[in-house]
Parts: sequence; C-alpha cells; structure tokens
Amino acid sequence: MKPKTIIRNIAECKLCGDVIESKSVHHCIACKCGEIYTDGGKDYLHRGAMHDLDNIIDRSEYKEQK
Repeated sequence: MKPKTIIRNIAECKLCGDVIESKSVHHCIACKCGEIYTDGGKDYLHRGAMHDLDNIIDRSEYKEQK
C-alpha cells in the first residue's frame, strides 16, 4: 500500500450534517452541534466525537505518493 498525502482534511457529522475542514496544523474545528471535531490540517488527521466516533464521515481528499 502506497503512502498518501493529505490534500484536504474534511469530516461530516452524521447528526447535524455539518461538513468541517481543518486547514492548518493546530486548527481544531467542531461541527455546529458539537458532536465531532477534526484537527491537523494537511499534516495529520486527528478526529474525535463527544459520544460516538461512528458519527464521523471521512470526506478527506488524498493523493497517493509515488
């Protein structure tokens, strides 16, 4: 499996439908209902949820490294 580079760090909340994007390393952003958050920008994916990690839908975009 080839390593991937993060192009966009995006997550969607299954509860409120909010789509959120972390745009830089320490840019932690939560959805409007507060259930999920994402952090890390293009450097890493750090996700969390107040109640259930299954409420996170990964919408991130990647590019495979050669």
